[in-house]
Amino acid sequence: MRILVVSDTHGHEEDLERVLQNIGMPDCLIHLGDYESGEARIQEMARCPLYMVAGNCDFFSRLPLTQIVEIGGLRILITHGHYYYVSVGTRDLIEDAKANGCSIAMFGHTHRPFLDQSDREVTVLNPGSLSFPRQEDHRQSYALVTVEEGAPAKYEIFYL
Repeated sequence: MRILVVSDTHGHEEDLERVLQNIGMPDCLIHLGDYESGEARIQEMARCPLYMVAGNCDFFSRLPLTQIVEIGGLRILITHGHYYYVSVGTRDLIEDAKANGCSIAMFGHTHRPFLDQSDREVTVLNPGSLSFPRQEDHRQSYALVTVEEGAPAKYEIFYL
C-alpha cells in the first residue's frame, strides 16, 4: 500500500496534479492542510481514499484540525500542526500521538520536510510544501509511506 502525504498547496493544486502524474494514483492520499480554496479540486483529483485536515489558512473549512486515521494497520495522527506549535518542536505532537495510541504523527505548517524516527514509539513526518517550500534549497516536496504486510512502514521524502 502506498500512502501519498502532502501539505501546504495553498491553492496550487496543479502541483499535486504533477505529483499524481509522476507517481500514479496512490492507495490513499493525506493532505495536511493549507489547501486554501482547493479542497473541492483535491477531492475530485483523488480517486482513492482521501484524508484532510484544516490548516491555519483554511479559514472557511469545516474539516477537523486533527484527526486519527487507521490505514494499512497503522494508527496515524494527522494535523496541520499550528496548534501544536510545531515551528518550535514536536514534543507536544508526539505526546498527543502516544496518548491516542498512534505510531505515526504527521504535520505540515513549517513548509520544510522532516522525518524523525528517534522516538521508539512514534515516527514524526512532515512532507514539506508542494507549493511554497522554505528549506534551504526551496525544492517542492511530498512524502510516500509504503506499508507491506509483515514489514515496518517505509518513509520517503521526494522532490519535484
